[in-house]
Amino acid sequence: MKYLIVGLGNIGPEYAGTRHNIGFRVADALAEARGLSFSTERYGDIARGRLKNKPIVILKPSTYMNLSGNAVRYWKEKEGIEMQNILVIVDDIALPFGAIRMKPSGSDAGHNGLKNIAQMLGSQAYPRLRFGIGDNYPRGCQIDYVLGQFTPEEREALPARVEVAVDAVQTFVLAGLQHAMCDFNNK
Repeated sequence: MKYLIVGLGNIGPEYAGTRHNIGFRVADALAEARGLSFSTERYGDIARGRLKNKPIVILKPSTYMNLSGNAVRYWKEKEGIEMQNILVIVDDIALPFGAIRMKPSGSDAGHNGLKNIAQMLGSQAYPRLRFGIGDNYPRGCQIDYVLGQFTPEEREALPARVEVAVDAVQTFVLAGLQHAMCDFNNK
């Protein structure tokens, strides 16, 4: 069984390091931990490798967040990956900074990347890892907050939280979603 690990984000230097790009950051850290490098292919940057005996494809879509579903659908079909073996890594303002929640499916909760993926796959029944970015912004400033940089305190704590997310992704591949949820939700 092959796995598709999708880190959501926006391409371009103006988005580098933003809260909305936490999916890219986790994907980069996963590739680095496995000694993999990305190459630019159709709809995104791709890294291929193995976790023990399980093939993985790591995708950072180049379609921008709101059209992420195009890339996910293409690589799902091209690689012949089952829905339950797709894991989408996404930022979440409803969770405190650094909190991780894994789920087997769910609504898009207003996240345009998840909304487009569900539209393109025809289902919301795909696993996701939600990475908390907090909601410390004034009313009406959500977009600026999400597309903004982490605070100095968050930047200092971020590497450890990204490492936890990478461990959660690897557990998802090696032991399954239920085991990963038990080990990493609320951690």
